[in-house]
Amino acid sequence: MILEKTHIEDVILLTPRVYKDDRGYFMESYNQKKVEILIKDKFVQDNESVSHKDVLRGLHLQQPPFAQSKLIRVIKGSILDVAVDLRKDSNTYGQHFKHVLSGENKKQLYVPVGFAHGFLSLEDDTILNYKCSDYYNAGAEASILWNDPDLKIDWGIENPNLAEKDQMAENFVTFESPF
Repeated sequence: MILEKTHIEDVILLTPRVYKDDRGYFMESYNQKKVEILIKDKFVQDNESVSHKDVLRGLHLQQPPFAQSKLIRVIKGSILDVAVDLRKDSNTYGQHFKHVLSGENKKQLYVPVGFAHGFLSLEDDTILNYKCSDYYNAGAEASILWNDPDLKIDWGIENPNLAEKDQMAENFVTFESPF
């Protein structure tokens, strides 16, 4: 597994080694011993979602004491995956990292505690799987507006398909980060 640091400290792009032959392929999608040099989390919950093209989910986070890190990968299809730094003492506070994850490239994105996360599905029936370092708690959920002008995220879309909660999300400027 290749681990790449990004321009935002602690956000890591993972690329597994894929062994292909005429029968198909094999890859190790996760191995704690191989990633623990940069990722210290123990993951306790796996989630999976299916999204149609132009569905945008996010920007979501779990607030302390239920804050979560996530390890995101796409099984089928593709997404534009985005992580926004909400750590007040970080040099990259309010900045984002984005990358296309797909079933084809098999890359994964590690998003640590202290970030909001969102994604735009680029294909119909995109299947996303992600590991979480803590259990989901509805009372700890928060959202930041996907197209907040202060964040300057270029999603490449004007009118995505959004859940009602994502349409009503808080602006970044009024969000009081607990991180």
